[in-house]
Amino acid sequence: MNSLGVKFLLILGVMAMCTISTSGAAENTQQAAGASVPETPEARDARMSWWREARFGMFVHWGLYSGLAGTWKGESTGDSGGKEWIQNQVKADTWEYAHEAIPHFRPKVDFAKEWAQLAKEAGCRYLVFTSKHHEGFALFDSQYTDYDGADLTGRDLCKEIVDAVKAEGLRVGFYHSVIDWHHPQYDYEAANKLPHPLRGQPSPNGPRDHSIYVDYLHDQVNELMSNYGPIDIIWWDFSKAGNDGPFWRSDELMRAVRAAQPAIISNNRLYDTPNIEKEDSVDRLKNWKPEEGDFTTPEQTVPSTGVPGVDWEVCMTMNTTWGYNEYDHAWKSKETLLRTLIDIVSKGGNYLLNVGPRGDGSIPEESITSMRAIGAWMAVNGDAIYGTTASPVEPPAWGRLTAKPGEVYAHVFDWPLSGTLEVPLGQMTVTKAYLLADAGKTALPVESSDAAVSVRVPAAAPDPIASVVVLEIAP
Repeated sequence: MNSLGVKFLLILGVMAMCTISTSGAAENTQQAAGASVPETPEARDARMSWWREARFGMFVHWGLYSGLAGTWKGESTGDSGGKEWIQNQVKADTWEYAHEAIPHFRPKVDFAKEWAQLAKEAGCRYLVFTSKHHEGFALFDSQYTDYDGADLTGRDLCKEIVDAVKAEGLRVGFYHSVIDWHHPQYDYEAANKLPHPLRGQPSPNGPRDHSIYVDYLHDQVNELMSNYGPIDIIWWDFSKAGNDGPFWRSDELMRAVRAAQPAIISNNRLYDTPNIEKEDSVDRLKNWKPEEGDFTTPEQTVPSTGVPGVDWEVCMTMNTTWGYNEYDHAWKSKETLLRTLIDIVSKGGNYLLNVGPRGDGSIPEESITSMRAIGAWMAVNGDAIYGTTASPVEPPAWGRLTAKPGEVYAHVFDWPLSGTLEVPLGQMTVTKAYLLADAGKTALPVESSDAAVSVRVPAAAPDPIASVVVLEIAP
């Protein structure tokens, strides 16, 4: 372990039994928040426009847990499940967890550039990464704690990532956990609906004052909003009924964020987000409230349908874990990942696809291969994804539809053996059809009936996973 790591562990020994300083957070946050000004529908649409057009982003879960890679004290903790939760899974206190994890977290030079370049190559338009996960370790340089990347490595890891992402012309966002398993004043007894490694055990540092932690939360968010230039997304995680909204002074927090970053887009996880993913996650969309965030976030499942007027984004892993786990080899196929993207966009949503780098910041080869495969498809067919809206009709059995003014894109998963593609467009009039992969836009024969448009297509599909037929629609 280098000298920084030794210093870091010594600091942790003191911090575990004391309160992290807050230096007047409540007063500063209220001054930053200012008055709340209602936003017109036109202004909101303008603020959301880039996000609605982007459709595809890369999620990155990276922290101390990444170096552990699913191993605790030499033993595997399993080949599935979220290993970003490993501290909670093994019920380790702050000191024990940091002692085990810190030696394995050693970011290599230029890791952030590799992330950003992969996101760009995959066709992503934005990247969201974990500024702080539940473990409480901050990737950003914070004056309110020594439990951060700068004190461990001598580098502001957050700045490296933000700068690299912006250099590739992508939008950037912070995932920020309101849960904190490290802070000595985070009251896990009061936060009784939320996970904590010490649940059921007495606090090792005596009674806790949750208001001190909330001040700290606000102070750190203010640093994120003030120290890294324009930030496009704040992705909160997560709350449950009784431990939501007022529990974090969420209204005040959101006002402060918008005051510092007027164009920022926020999800709604500062407020109660029912765990309903085992059922149809369309319920998340139906329960969305605009005052709680700009978009809602189905997790690991795709809603059966979109809901008009609701902005939403599916976040999903490539295997079964968000944080890196060397034992998890349940990788989704390129076909599954790409068709999931198309399915989501056909219903009016965005796709935030996760990669979990190792402790040195390197991305597993399986993730790189899949992201590049999606990027190769997007290079040819991206017009059928970017800036599109939900299908104007029910999805056909052979694939999905997306749309733009004057155009419908038929994403064909099962290429018709008959040579005729039946597209259920109702009374729409198709003036021309062609393959999106055909740079010359050679017209395909079209016949219309009351129920569908019949398009004569080549015998072989242009793409084995999803081929796109463009249908130009008369006004």
